[in-house]
Amino acid sequence: VGVPDEKWGEAVTAVVVAREGARPNAEELIALVKAKKGSAHAPKEIQFVKELPMTGVGKVDKKVLKASYWAGRERMVG
Repeated sequence: VGVPDEKWGEAVTAVVVAREGARPNAEELIALVKAKKGSAHAPKEIQFVKELPMTGVGKVDKKVLKASYWAGRERMVG
C-alpha cells in the first residue's frame, strides 16, 4: 500500500502476515521483490502484522489498511 512519504508524497509499504512459525527477514523480502519485479515495485518498508483487515467477501480491505497510515493528514495520495 502507499503510505505517506516526505520526499515522494507516497511510498510502497508491504504489510505481511507471516505463516505460523516463520520468521521472514524484511531485507530479504525487499531484495526478492527487486530481483523479480524491479526496484519500482519493491517496498521501501515491510510491516509485519498478525492479521489483515478483510472485506465482507473475504478480500484484503486495502482502503482500511491504507487509511490507518494516512490518519490525521489533510489528504490521501493515490
